[in-house]
Amino acid sequence: MADKRDYYEVLGVDKGADEATIKSAYRKLAKKYHPDMNPGDAEAEKKFKEATEAYGVLSDPEKRRQYDQFGHAAFDQGAGGGGGFGGFDFGGGDMGDIFGDIFGDLFGGGRSRRPNNGPSKGANVRASVRITFEEAVFGCEKELELTLKDTCSKCSGSGAKPGTSPETCPKCNGQGQIVYTQQSMFGMVRNVQTCPECNGTGKVIKEKCTDCRGTGYIANRKKIQVSVPAGIDNGQSIRIREKGEPGKNGGPRGDLLVEVQVSRHPIFQRQDMNIFSTAPITYAQAALGGEVRISTVDGDIMYDVKPGTQTDTKVRLKGKGVPSLRNKSVRGDHYVTLVVQVPTKLNEEAKEALRKFDEACGNKPAGKPAEKKKKGFMEKLKESLEE
Repeated sequence: MADKRDYYEVLGVDKGADEATIKSAYRKLAKKYHPDMNPGDAEAEKKFKEATEAYGVLSDPEKRRQYDQFGHAAFDQGAGGGGGFGGFDFGGGDMGDIFGDIFGDLFGGGRSRRPNNGPSKGANVRASVRITFEEAVFGCEKELELTLKDTCSKCSGSGAKPGTSPETCPKCNGQGQIVYTQQSMFGMVRNVQTCPECNGTGKVIKEKCTDCRGTGYIANRKKIQVSVPAGIDNGQSIRIREKGEPGKNGGPRGDLLVEVQVSRHPIFQRQDMNIFSTAPITYAQAALGGEVRISTVDGDIMYDVKPGTQTDTKVRLKGKGVPSLRNKSVRGDHYVTLVVQVPTKLNEEAKEALRKFDEACGNKPAGKPAEKKKKGFMEKLKESLEE
């Protein structure tokens, strides 16, 4: 027994793991390494048997207690653990439940629970709406036109022709599921599958309603008002209660989930509750200071620029950002990056003014035409000889 791995290590659980954790861990390993899923793979079969052996011990409180105290020696022949551990009993309810799950998954359909024929909520419906940047900031009202199902008024949602009723499914006798057994390496395994005849409802319709064709629903085009809250962001959804698919057996309708798609703005960008943008200022405004016009979601404002402002200076406009979804009176901020614009087209008067400005600042005038150098006697003589 010395070459055996620790049972907790085999299942990948801690020593303090509860029964549910141990069962879940074993079920995953059993499905992964089951011989029917890995035909001809000796290594997978070995791991399957190893996991089964570990679960056989750790799932039994008494055997687990002995294993925790004596280790693998607890199950050696003649050891104090009592009589050896030569095999496992797969007839118990717990193991049968696990292998029922495994074989249900292997042979299609899986384990299906007994159908619930009581009232159930209808399915949710998804839609989308496109809004502008400003509409996302301040909120708005939108109208959607959707095709939604309504309970058929002719058959009251039964799907059966008026004067008739759905009948008990003859294939499953109204149970909604079919039970069958299958031979496995562990003996006969009991499996449960949703009835294909009635799709688990336990009822079949012999004579269908002519209006809804047996579905119990009629599709209609409807206009739905959507209140978009202030501060909503791109990709977020609005839930409109009971505007989805009709419920079953008298259950409530599902919900309408409207995803908001916010169009990009040419100037503003958003991050959470804050807005970011850039604003151009002239060279003179940057140097001398003064008022500049800045665009915000609330309209244009005049901002007093300090003298000597450098390009890429960031300005914070407090409370000019996006409102909070929870409290629209609480707003983020607007951060503006000031960018000094260098003029590209200057007339001669403007150029001369800039040269004088440069000289006044102690700099060598830029862009001043170079003076022509006077020609000497020898240069003039050389030019006359060449002619």
